[in-house]
Amino acid sequence: MTSELFSAIYNKALDILSRREHSVLELKQKLKKKYDIEDDIEETISRLKKNNLLNDYRFSESYVVYRKRKGFGPVKISKELESKGVAEVIIFEVLDNEGGWVEAANKAFSKRFKEGPSTDTKTLLKQKNFLYNRGFDFKEIESVLSDDML
Repeated sequence: MTSELFSAIYNKALDILSRREHSVLELKQKLKKKYDIEDDIEETISRLKKNNLLNDYRFSESYVVYRKRKGFGPVKISKELESKGVAEVIIFEVLDNEGGWVEAANKAFSKRFKEGPSTDTKTLLKQKNFLYNRGFDFKEIESVLSDDML
């Protein structure tokens, strides 16, 4: 491992992290596109973790807040975090700590369907599918579509 090359990789990693939080897997993939030296990349990742500049938990927290604000539910967000290499333990803890999923589902529903829940079965099914595809579970969907939530 040459110190010049390591410094270049480390500086590139800092540059990437200065824009937004990344998961460990995301950062590795970005660094591998530019540099093909596995040992230096692993050393960079290790040092960033040690200095608390790279943290999957912190990344997950900010990602959940961002996606929830965009109108997505915990199921979809969980799948997205899994694909970004975040451990299941972290995903479940962050999603559990966030809470407020019924309110998020209600907000997404109200934004899309200003007229409220339909009385027509076919349209009601489309409304349920909208929330399901957004990543909300059955309990949250039923809470939104019940009369007391709207």
